[in-house]
This record gives sequence, C-alpha cells and structure tokens, in this order.
Amino acid sequence: MTPALEQLQKALKQLPGVGYRSAERIALHLLVEKPERLPQLVTALEAAARSVRRCTVCGNLAEEEHCAICADEKRRIGQVCVVENVQDLAALERSGAYRGRYHVLHGKLSPIRGVAPEDLNLATLIARVESGELTELILALSNDVEGEATCHYLTDRLPKAGLKITRIGFGLPSGGGVLYADAVTLKSALEGRRNY
Repeated sequence: MTPALEQLQKALKQLPGVGYRSAERIALHLLVEKPERLPQLVTALEAAARSVRRCTVCGNLAEEEHCAICADEKRRIGQVCVVENVQDLAALERSGAYRGRYHVLHGKLSPIRGVAPEDLNLATLIARVESGELTELILALSNDVEGEATCHYLTDRLPKAGLKITRIGFGLPSGGGVLYADAVTLKSALEGRRNY
C-alpha cells in the first residue's frame, strides 16, 4: 500500500459509518475501478466547502444567509420545531407532516461527552423566542436521557410568556431518534405532541 493510498483511507475512515474495510473499498473504487469519478468528487467537495454554511436564523445548511425553509414565506412563522441535527430536519421534511420553521441545535447536552449549552446553537434560538414572534416551540429531540436533559434545559431557560412548548413523543420508541423513524411514525409523533 502506498503512503498516499493509506492517507486517503485514513481520511475516509474518519467519516461517520465508514470503517476500515469500507474506507479501503471506497479508496480502491475511486483510484482503480472508477478513477474518472475522482476529479468530479474533489470538485464537488471543494465547492460545498466554499459555499455551504449554516443559516443565520435556524442553523440549517444554506448557500445564502438564510436557508430555503427560512426564506419560504408560506411556512408558519410562529411555529418552530427544534431538532438535534440537519438529518433530523431532513427526516421531518420528508414526512410532509410539518409546515412550520425549524431550529437546528447541532447536538444535545451530554456532560459525559463534554457537550455543554455553549456548544449548541442556543443563542439564536433564545433570540428568536425573545423576539416575541414565536407562538409554539415543538421539541423534536431524541427520546433518550440526553434528549430529555436538553428539553428540560430549554424549558427552564426559555422565556415562556405567550409561548406554547410541546414535545413530540407518541410513536417514537424509547431511545430512538427522529432520523430513523419512518414518515408515518413522524407524522403521528407530530400530531400527538403534548405540552411540556
């Protein structure tokens, strides 16, 4: 194995869900079986690295200051669904059950993993709540200890005057996350939300 191939495998192995064998298979596929795909992949990665950033309002991925969801005037402005990550937002969008706006925390509180409140996208959420334009905050965080801790933290810290705070939960299994739920389960979870 050449040093360059070994370096490529190490870089690929750092990606989520890619182990040693998968990294080896991807590297060999790009270098030996389909080398014509490599320049296209490099160009796409460089372009994404240059242009994709976080929406200044919600934390979703965007190429402009605001993401397409925040820029969509047909969305319910006063209703915001709080999710852990962009994958959860995408799963809810695929369900077609929600037409409000979002807020992406980019994680959840986890003292064991060293994730503190300042590590999450909380400042803009607090600013959105304090602006008074929100009527409902839907907490769509994982149904695990860290998700519950994050929900408790948010309900303790956010101003509640005129704000309805709900939590999805119906239909999601204990310990399960939004990302792995199917569209029907997500729709049931959103429709069966409860006051928090």
